[in-house]
Amino acid sequence: MAVTTALRWDLFCRVVDNFGDVGVCWRLACELARRGDAVRLVIDDASALAWMAPAGFDGVDVCTWPGPDQPGDVVIEAFGCDPPPAYVQAMVARPPVWINLEYLSAEAYVERSHGLPSPQRNGLTKWFFYPGFTPRTGGLLREAGLADARAAFDRGAWLAAQGLSAHPNERVASLFCYENAALPALLHSLAQAPTLLLVTAGHATRQVAAMTLPPGLRVARLPWLSQADFDHLLWASNLNFVRGEDSLVRALWAGAPFVWQAYPQQDGAHWQKVEAMLAQWAAPPAVAALWRAWNGAPQTVWPGLPLQSGWSLATLAWRDRLCAEPDLATRLQAFARLKAGSLP
Repeated sequence: MAVTTALRWDLFCRVVDNFGDVGVCWRLACELARRGDAVRLVIDDASALAWMAPAGFDGVDVCTWPGPDQPGDVVIEAFGCDPPPAYVQAMVARPPVWINLEYLSAEAYVERSHGLPSPQRNGLTKWFFYPGFTPRTGGLLREAGLADARAAFDRGAWLAAQGLSAHPNERVASLFCYENAALPALLHSLAQAPTLLLVTAGHATRQVAAMTLPPGLRVARLPWLSQADFDHLLWASNLNFVRGEDSLVRALWAGAPFVWQAYPQQDGAHWQKVEAMLAQWAAPPAVAALWRAWNGAPQTVWPGLPLQSGWSLATLAWRDRLCAEPDLATRLQAFARLKAGSLP
């Protein structure tokens, strides 16, 4: 039996805002280490890891930017963040596999661009690696054992650990969002049935705190959650409102009905991302209408909440289809080993 040599990965991350970049990078670093590789996460602001991953992870070494002097076997620049110039110069002397891990999207350019080389003036080659939803992309982050952990989850025990409990026949919903003008409409829709709304720290808490809550809606404001507890929040909820890249994927794996808010852009480019996601899913029309309204698409009116039963079945079908595909870490490791074999 052939023995696979462990790889040494250097993963570079710059925190832009809202902690999405570090969230994706930390999950990826942990998954690579879980599979026996060594990872150095080089990050310019690691403060969010204090609550996101307070226990750290064996095999992941968090390094302050600009990081080590010599490159590992594989160098990932997350989202085009550009490794430090001195480090790149060291790469010339000892070429690694250099990968630009791009943002997640369901748009058509992802399949066209995934795996393409980008020759550099210094003689190195950088490779584009695009996460995605089809076999012709880099896949989605999904750790081994996630489905079993989800199946064994005890919602009542987790809520009790947060000092909470759901009343009989009360829906549990979670809210993790950017600034959103549709939030008052959502709160009134949720209040049409008894609902416990679990509100995450940051934008969501700040907006809800400024509003008058309609009768029928109970609100619990949560502290900053670790990545493990954010998963538990999604698993504990019958309906999830999430934002950004990492949380979209986690909501998918949770399997409950969810609505995604793309990062708002002034030119409206995020509406195209939402449409591509809906098309990739083949979302039920009522769900698609809600996603569009939640993202402030032009000429949309608030449609209310769809019936839960059909929404649940459609979400589970999407999740199961994607779970049948190799995950991002598996594809990334295979890609890196393939390219490493062609290095001088």
